[in-house]
Amino acid sequence: MEKEYSWKYDEAVQTGTDYESIEEVEKYDERMSRLRDVKKEIDEILEEIKLSPGQNLVEIGCGTGEFAIAASERCSTVTAVDVSEVMLKFAARKADERGCKNINFVKAGFLDYDHQGEADAVVSQIALHHLPDFWKLIALKRIYDMLKMGGRFFLRDLVFSVPLEKYEQKINGLLKFTGENAGEENAENFARHIKQEFSTYDWIMEEMLYRAGFYIESADYGESFIATYVCVKTAPLKFD
Repeated sequence: MEKEYSWKYDEAVQTGTDYESIEEVEKYDERMSRLRDVKKEIDEILEEIKLSPGQNLVEIGCGTGEFAIAASERCSTVTAVDVSEVMLKFAARKADERGCKNINFVKAGFLDYDHQGEADAVVSQIALHHLPDFWKLIALKRIYDMLKMGGRFFLRDLVFSVPLEKYEQKINGLLKFTGENAGEENAENFARHIKQEFSTYDWIMEEMLYRAGFYIESADYGESFIATYVCVKTAPLKFD
């Protein structure tokens, strides 16, 4: 009998900060509301993906459910996917409290979520960096495959776009700024992210999106390592 080898990446294995209880997730949700303008970010994404009432959307890495809940008011159905059962429970409770009935919560990740039919749009925020680069490309190709032709993909993640000769200065400055303005816990979480997780370079991320088949409509790199990409599924590209 031919031996079978275990080689596929396990997304359930935690990297970086672990939010293992509802109480910790609640604290995380509250910190994010202070650190980011969540409503503004959601409105910008919904504008970019051009969601309409009859469409369906998939969010991979739904976290605490804030985007999925807002998107559910704009479209027919939302599938909110996350590998964390605790995050899903928190998000489902929040959705129920707000009367949202068209969100389907699914425990899965980039590499094992199996979408039925074609998605009109896919959104992922601050989640893809949990995968090493090889698996990022596999994940992006799977997203490409689940979208209908012309479907839109919005990606926000931590991506390094700082010049190599300035990376220490830039990272130390950002950690200091985060600690002073968002608290030491957020600074420690970001330091842990840099040390343990898999954020990649801007030119690698753009090439992976291209190799997955996407046309990159826009790529924006902010001052705090946060990058956003608006992509469209086009006809498959041919590579040698």
